[in-house]
Amino acid sequence: MSKSVPRLEIRNLRRAFDGRPVVDDVSLRVMPGSVTCLLGPSGCGKSTTLRMIAGVEMQDTGEIYVDGKLICDTVFRIPPERRHIGLMFQDFALFPHLSVADNVAFGLKGAREEKRARVEELLREVGLARFIDSFPHELSGGEQQRVALSRALAPRPRIMLMDEPFSGLDNRLRDEIRDLTLDVLKQEDAAVLLVTHEPEEAMRMADEIALMRAGRIVQQGAPYNIYNAPVDKEAVAFFSDINVIRGKVQGALTDTPFGQFLAPGVPDGQAVEIVIRPQHLKIDFDRGGRGPDPTPQDGVPARGVVERARFMGSESLVEFRMDHDGSVLKATVPNVFLPSPGKALWLTIRRDRCFVFPVVE
Repeated sequence: MSKSVPRLEIRNLRRAFDGRPVVDDVSLRVMPGSVTCLLGPSGCGKSTTLRMIAGVEMQDTGEIYVDGKLICDTVFRIPPERRHIGLMFQDFALFPHLSVADNVAFGLKGAREEKRARVEELLREVGLARFIDSFPHELSGGEQQRVALSRALAPRPRIMLMDEPFSGLDNRLRDEIRDLTLDVLKQEDAAVLLVTHEPEEAMRMADEIALMRAGRIVQQGAPYNIYNAPVDKEAVAFFSDINVIRGKVQGALTDTPFGQFLAPGVPDGQAVEIVIRPQHLKIDFDRGGRGPDPTPQDGVPARGVVERARFMGSESLVEFRMDHDGSVLKATVPNVFLPSPGKALWLTIRRDRCFVFPVVE
């Protein structure tokens, strides 16, 4: 199979419940050995999309292809058990009465010796060879997760669908299990479609992110591009806290207390929102009522008074009440920086880290 042919391709999938569209014209492609994350808030249609691909939910319109071959449209349908698709969910769903070996071998066909060899191979890969004859209740949550991964991979599925598979793990284990899972999946050359509502998980695991909202994919691309070239204010806000400064465009420029911002292609009189993440605000000290001099990179400084400051572990979060309009802006600073409430400081804004979006009424 040519590497240029997607392992999984879905075209124009739609699904409605009681007349309400839940998945609305979703299309995407996943290549062999790559990980695509469907990322979005709860209820945006991610899991329904996964269930249609798995074959446990039927689409209203649209087509699903595996290795370039149609497996499902609204007339033709290959049953779920013949799609060569592996499934991993938040609930590990291990059989409590079966040993680890029998759980992993559950979906395998063939001679006993062949199945045992495959089970041993997978358990070695996930570091559980010594637990091959144990039972699920004897394992920790992280170990059960690795058994579930091994079971899903045992039949060598061409595609792996994963629905919030790590959300049941504590934070200490989560990164370790994510990284192990990613290594094993890459070795198996499976195409992975991972559903998550956690941006950090998507950024950590995905080769490509498809950002979903209200049943539609609103932006798709590499994690770096999704983060640094967001399609709208909501896309910025999904990955981090944001500050919003409002203004109106005149001659492709917007006047603000922080100086002028470019708004190319936006018509005169159009209201815009200038969006910036807290880590891209710069703080400077008050010098008898004056701040730092303006610069092309950071623009004009604006004064604010500290409302509160909190240490968050690796950074400090400082909230300011701005002099010019009483709005609140948030800034994060590496390490410990805890100015007292009421202290006057000056803020500047990195021009190259701002996003300017027209206000949609």
